[in-house]
Amino acid sequence: MTEKPDLDHLREWVGRSTQASDIVTAQLVKGLRATLFMDIDEPKRGDAAPFTVHWCLAPQVYPMSELGPDGHPTRGGFLPPVPLPRRMWAGGELEIFEALRVGDEVTRTSRIADVTMKTGSTGMLCFVSVDHLITTSRGAAIRERQDIVYRDMSTSEPSAPVKPATAPPTAKHRETHMADPVLLFRYSALTFNGHRIHYDRDYVTKVEGYPGLIFHGPMQAAFLVEFAAKLHGGTAPKKFVYRGVQPLFEGSEFSVNANEAGAGMEMWTANSAGQPTMKGTATW
Repeated sequence: MTEKPDLDHLREWVGRSTQASDIVTAQLVKGLRATLFMDIDEPKRGDAAPFTVHWCLAPQVYPMSELGPDGHPTRGGFLPPVPLPRRMWAGGELEIFEALRVGDEVTRTSRIADVTMKTGSTGMLCFVSVDHLITTSRGAAIRERQDIVYRDMSTSEPSAPVKPATAPPTAKHRETHMADPVLLFRYSALTFNGHRIHYDRDYVTKVEGYPGLIFHGPMQAAFLVEFAAKLHGGTAPKKFVYRGVQPLFEGSEFSVNANEAGAGMEMWTANSAGQPTMKGTATW
């Protein structure tokens, strides 16, 4: 059994901040467009990048000796050292002021906003919320909150998608793609994400107990944001709020879905059975 997190100690990280910079390159834009099933073209300086390209910028880089058994950096540093071994992106909120563009020098200022704990159906959960501000020479481009959840390895985990109590929702707008290992590898490479649940089948099935490789939370969110913009004449939502509801696994078709709802859209990704895996709300 993993040691119980000391919440008072972990909350000492609240308010800590860090800053990093990177440049939006044409090659990065091409790679992300290809991964998100968009037209690749030949991006030129000043061309708009996909709306969530900032998740590919200025990733943390650590030597191999400082990585943990899951492929993430060992605990501590900017993020609090939560002792629970399973870590996943639970959801968040995006405010998009303008698209990042090829050639932009981008600065990300990050701050630990909160650390909380609760007990869920799968056991002890620790949530770390991180605020980010993404800026260019033109000013603020994106403001976001990321919610990261940590869980104990010994808690029970459904080995298959949760069966819905009701029929899957019906979408007015829908696109489908395949969640295959190449797609997962490409997104891991673009984001320099070493988390083994996305590419190491032996690890994810034998150590963490899942039935297969797990689709990235941010990639699901990226599909939803781009689909929302596509349905709204190419204009990104001013605000996009999202949360993961269950894992999306490799090896089958998945869908990106939307329904109009008032001044915005209700969005969700779903597995091959139509069960939602991430839900979001886009507003303009």
